[in-house]
Amino acid sequence: MFLHLDRVASFRVIAYFIHPFIHQNRILLTGIQMYAVVDIAGKQFKVAPNDKLHVPTLKADKGATISFDKVLLLAGDKEVSIGNPTVSGASVEATVLDHMKDDKVVVFKKKKRKGYRVKRGHRQAYTQVQITKIGK
Repeated sequence: MFLHLDRVASFRVIAYFIHPFIHQNRILLTGIQMYAVVDIAGKQFKVAPNDKLHVPTLKADKGATISFDKVLLLAGDKEVSIGNPTVSGASVEATVLDHMKDDKVVVFKKKKRKGYRVKRGHRQAYTQVQITKIGK
């Protein structure tokens, strides 16, 4: 037998059963895969173990292991720690896979009837990393 509810009522039922218990800056959860929100070179990324990311260029050799200490949120099996502004003692380790360039972006400017045409291209450099470890 199925229970038919309108959208508002069904949302309230779902929110009632799924809403985690919140205590200060920790949220207690069950059965969630570990992940973190990390600030890497001024950009925020949601990362999980074995994720491959394209981040702004980092000064590290290929194959080197690097550590990111600006962890803004850390979610584990049982709880979520929210930083103020960062989670103290938490870090994310990653391995540098490669240094690459993105596809070319063509910038073309033209002013009609003036003979003005400028064509420029740009390839953004980035570093590919693989997340190896998340923890405190």
